[in-house]
Amino acid sequence: MPIFDLPLDELKTYQGRNPRPADFDAYWDEALAENHNTDPNPEFVKAEFQTDFAECFDLYFTGVRGARIHAKFLRPKKAVTPGPALLLFHGYTGNCGDWHDKLGWVAAGFTVAAMDARGQGGLSQDVGGAMGSTLNGHIIRGLDDKPENLMFRHIFLDTAQLARVVMGLPEVDAARVDAMGMSQGGALTLACAALEPRIRRIAPMCPFLCDYRRVWEMDLCRDAYKEIRDYFRLFDPRHEREEAVWTKLGHIDLQHLAPRICAEVLMAVGLMDEICPPSSQFAAFNKISSPKETVIYPDFTHEYYPGFIDRAYQFFTSMQA
Repeated sequence: MPIFDLPLDELKTYQGRNPRPADFDAYWDEALAENHNTDPNPEFVKAEFQTDFAECFDLYFTGVRGARIHAKFLRPKKAVTPGPALLLFHGYTGNCGDWHDKLGWVAAGFTVAAMDARGQGGLSQDVGGAMGSTLNGHIIRGLDDKPENLMFRHIFLDTAQLARVVMGLPEVDAARVDAMGMSQGGALTLACAALEPRIRRIAPMCPFLCDYRRVWEMDLCRDAYKEIRDYFRLFDPRHEREEAVWTKLGHIDLQHLAPRICAEVLMAVGLMDEICPPSSQFAAFNKISSPKETVIYPDFTHEYYPGFIDRAYQFFTSMQA
């Protein structure tokens, strides 16, 4: 098969290129303390969309810095409780999608919460100075400020806050909460499991936000990573601050959060992915010490992978009791 990244045997041992900041653990311990001290104050608003087997709500909760975060929330009308739950995360600049594509999980007995990432294409707030969406540019948002003001720090914490809300519901068994998503959704799935160690199982697909320096060195800072190229061209055209930039981005590099994951992991990787190259994904996967498996798609790029959602369904529904 054609190869544009490392051979598969090298991918399986690759450990990443982007530097890990010296204060990384303290940074995230302090972030989690801020998150824990933020009262989520959840509000459930009954949605217009309803079915005969699922109750549907717009869920709003408070994340760090006071942003109100939105998620579509669905639960079975008739189920033995407490039961399992599934957290869903969407791709970069998108939103949590329609109600109907979550109904299969509810029919299987899951409570479902699908989060809108703050400031992107959904209803979650970005309170960074003006109301309304910022849509993209979130990797570099805060890069010229203190590390604790990085935008993706807040978004990662929102995933843990959502898990905290869902795990606290009487209809949910906190020991049976899973997560999945593709691209940015895959990244947020990893972040959620890293920051909330009670997450049971995760199924990330082609996760974004891993090993930024590797993406740059492969000349792939275009498409989803284009803002990094734009940042250097506009604010550091001679790369005089390059090492400091990579180090600051290391605070929100999921390869460095991956060792905190306790969940069982099923991860899909396309070996021709030129959006989130395989080596960047393996940089995170190889640092996970919990039970894990990759599902490899040799000829696939950054896209949905045939059969993987079915496999994730079986992964999440096996041995529920």
